[in-house]
Amino acid sequence: MPVLHERLWTHLSVERAFDFIADFANASTWDPGTATSARVDAGPVGVGATYQLGVRMGGSIRPMEYRIASYDRPRTVVLQGEGSGVSATDRITFAADAAGTWIDYSADIRLRGLLKLLEPLAGGQFASIARQAREGMQSTLDQLADRGGAA
Repeated sequence: MPVLHERLWTHLSVERAFDFIADFANASTWDPGTATSARVDAGPVGVGATYQLGVRMGGSIRPMEYRIASYDRPRTVVLQGEGSGVSATDRITFAADAAGTWIDYSADIRLRGLLKLLEPLAGGQFASIARQAREGMQSTLDQLADRGGAA
């Protein structure tokens, strides 16, 4: 599969944007492809934090476990996910500018097992899922900024 990439800008501050997105327990609030998301361990958000997601796949909801592999607040978070014949590495970078934050989101999604046979056909569907996630992230972050100010 190709690496999917989306870029967006929000008027939410870099720290607030990073803290919200890096905590993947929030994924179901901004990603329409995620039905459920919850933290499964305790402690501060950082390397090793683990999340259980229910991901929409072909009309059903499949479990995936994500773990933060790299955490450099407020610049970069890398999450690695496994489950339901899929592995994913999501790299999200944040850059402040004078009025808000640029976010680059890339996802390297790999199908495994029998699903690997569908990989040549899945590119367009995954690209659509990535666009929907970007739109959901954009809308959610902008709503947070509007409710609490951009600082």
